[in-house]
Amino acid sequence: MDDKNNNVEPCYYGDYLKLAQFLDAQKPVSGHYGEEAHDETLFIIVHQAYELWFKQILHELASVFDVFKAEQVRDQQLTTVVHRLKRVIKIQALLNQQVEIVETMTPQDFLDFRNYLVPASGFQSIQFKVLEISLGLKSQYRIDFDQQSFYNRLTDEHRHFLQDLEQQPSLFELVEEWLERIPFLEFGDFNFWQQYQQATTNMLAQEKQIIENNQFLSAQERIQQLKEHEATCANFSALLDSTKFEKVRSEGRFRLSQRATLAALFISMYREEPALNLPFQFITCLTDMDEMLTLWRYKHMMMVQRMLGSKIGTGGSSGHDYLRKTTQSNRIFTDFFNLATFLLPKKALPKLPQQVKDALGYHFSHG
Repeated sequence: MDDKNNNVEPCYYGDYLKLAQFLDAQKPVSGHYGEEAHDETLFIIVHQAYELWFKQILHELASVFDVFKAEQVRDQQLTTVVHRLKRVIKIQALLNQQVEIVETMTPQDFLDFRNYLVPASGFQSIQFKVLEISLGLKSQYRIDFDQQSFYNRLTDEHRHFLQDLEQQPSLFELVEEWLERIPFLEFGDFNFWQQYQQATTNMLAQEKQIIENNQFLSAQERIQQLKEHEATCANFSALLDSTKFEKVRSEGRFRLSQRATLAALFISMYREEPALNLPFQFITCLTDMDEMLTLWRYKHMMMVQRMLGSKIGTGGSSGHDYLRKTTQSNRIFTDFFNLATFLLPKKALPKLPQQVKDALGYHFSHG
């Protein structure tokens, strides 16, 4: 009989969690200059909690990377990936709630110790920078201020580590390659995308007619809506034309390749097919993660404005104005958000050939 478990040493709660070190890690600096600011302990604990959750998020994402670095992603693996990304999304929701705890501190309470923190700032959160880079927010996709200062105020060790990380494939890049490998974009003699194009042409014509016949629009409003409709038509035209697509992609309107975009669109339109449901859940998780990250930036921006007004941040940025720009621009999976532009009503979707339906479903035959 294996007595391996009988030799396990007793585990004590405080030792297991390293509480002696962990609970002694809050060292307010304000006390070095006079009376210790009461709310500085709260400030430290909240940010330490952020860093712990960042560590857990990176731990979950590391397992996702392992799956997508392989040449083939199996359904069983995708089930685990979706489960772990849903955990990440729950953690992000918790991080967003933690902003409300910081906001129990008044601006004057913050001023009691804020100047002692210079030049320390969230700019120096290496884990958060790793998270952004790993997801796909590399230097060329950041706002101008970040492109110029992203590596400022870091140690040489951290700067070199992050620069090396930028050379590794991001999750965005791995997902793009995975989408490009998705089958069902070619259907033999059945030209799905030709039928899709015809269906979208009919839909857009109906939408234009609705605008032109809408009696509640002023002349100026009608002109504006027709102009927006024309832009939508141009987007549809570019979607299926590789030359046009690459042109608008170079302008930043798409980031995914055309094949990856079409694969993601096909998955979204036919998400109820058994073989496409997990891929759709995965794409939805990436969209939710990006939304949660944007929401965190927004809540952080509002908190900073509440605490500092228009003051410069401790890290040298323009404070609230900088965070507002990152909220708007430092996005990653916007292509998945924009898929809604190209969706059709279910009743207008091209009908799939039976052999494709069979391949997308689970079929059992009786011998």
